[in-house]
Amino acid sequence: MLTFGTAGLRGPLGPGPDEMNVTTVARATAGLAAWLRDRCLGGGRVVVGRDARHGSAEFAEVTAEVLAAAGFVVIRLPEPLPTPVTAYAVRALDAVAGVQITASHNPPADNGYKVYVDGGAQLLAPADTEIEQRIAASTEPIPRTPVETSGGDVLSRYLARVAQLPQLLGGSGERADIRIAFTPLHGVGGATAVHALGAAGFSDIHAVAEQFAPDPDFPTTPFPNPEEPGAADLLLRLAEQVDADLAIALDPDADRCALGVPTPEGWRMLRGDETGVLLADHVLRTAPADALVATTIVSSRLLSRLAPARGARYAETLTGFKWLARAGDGLVYAYEEAIGHCVDPATVRDKDGISAAVLAADLVSQLRARGRTLIDELDELAIRFGVHLTDQVSLRLPDQRAAAEVVNALRAAPPAELAATPVDYVDMSALRGRMRTDALVFTGDGVRLVIRPSGTEPKLKCYLEAVQPVSGPSGLAAAGKAAEERLSELRDYCRTLAG
Repeated sequence: MLTFGTAGLRGPLGPGPDEMNVTTVARATAGLAAWLRDRCLGGGRVVVGRDARHGSAEFAEVTAEVLAAAGFVVIRLPEPLPTPVTAYAVRALDAVAGVQITASHNPPADNGYKVYVDGGAQLLAPADTEIEQRIAASTEPIPRTPVETSGGDVLSRYLARVAQLPQLLGGSGERADIRIAFTPLHGVGGATAVHALGAAGFSDIHAVAEQFAPDPDFPTTPFPNPEEPGAADLLLRLAEQVDADLAIALDPDADRCALGVPTPEGWRMLRGDETGVLLADHVLRTAPADALVATTIVSSRLLSRLAPARGARYAETLTGFKWLARAGDGLVYAYEEAIGHCVDPATVRDKDGISAAVLAADLVSQLRARGRTLIDELDELAIRFGVHLTDQVSLRLPDQRAAAEVVNALRAAPPAELAATPVDYVDMSALRGRMRTDALVFTGDGVRLVIRPSGTEPKLKCYLEAVQPVSGPSGLAAAGKAAEERLSELRDYCRTLAG
């Protein structure tokens, strides 16, 4: 059977209990309903949303009907919508749970079933295994009751909140008009993002026409993830053609946001860590004293240096927003290096590409009014805190078992040196409590490497960081070159791991 991984199910479409189909979805929903009833939440409100992937409409209908037959009040959202809208609806409507049918940025053959619990946060262990036990105990046939669509005002309420973010989070600084190049990568975020940006005052938007309408086949990019090589090529080409100030790419369910920027060498996409620290700094300039910001064990350490300099607290969690959303009291911003940003945790307790896009546009607008750019901001941070270069090496393997075997081999014989630097080694699977996970962390003077198997795909993921002090503005280029050389050595090492 498919098991609950990152907040729910995800897998290829097809027959059988190990793939996504109507029976799998019905059984999962019956298990979820039983788990909710066991917690005295029976009869509560549950939100059901979906994206535009193959099978999503049917899976959402089945989910809603099984929940209704089980006695729940079902809000079945009326159209394909971004995942953050469902997360918002769970919290805004005081629902006991929410289900979004989506496989996020997976290839076209996949679909998934993402679960939110009360408060709008992702499902957290041990609830996943508890639901799996109830799925295994569910019997055929599973009752279903027809459900009409509802919740027609949810999107407008969400958009009204997002439109306020520049004033709520960005402060009252002077703003300049900017031009934006944009793509939703064939997903469901196109119209929602354009509306949100326009309502926030950013109407000069040029979209990649070939990628704007939802298309479950993703014809221009087989791996519809802005981080994948080539996925943002059409966006960057358009940004150069229209002389944009900012390029924005969402993944297909619009919970992730990637930014592209002009540089003297041409347009490039920012890494998730670069965007993460820029948005964190923007939020912290207007945040209350002793606010909390958070990131994950695989992200850059730069936020841990920025936060105290801005009078804020810093927290670090395992990967995934099921952990980040629960980082602690006073959370005002959280990000993970995989271009996930939570800029409004009081409203959406998950990553939200739409609100991140609006806040990024606000930041660029304020910078342009002062004659500055995002690259200028990154350089200033590097001069103060050191160059922090990060990268990810993602190795595709035959299956998830192969990825686990590589990690186990490293666990048995860990390297003592990386990039000509002695490193210490922490096996996080040996830890206790919430920080226990299947990951290896190697740390030395100015180098850091985290290696873990993916929880959703047959991949081995390596997260690299090289840190180099900067003597001053004149030393920035040399420091950047030295950090890149060390990062290159880390890349070379990681590429040997797949044999």
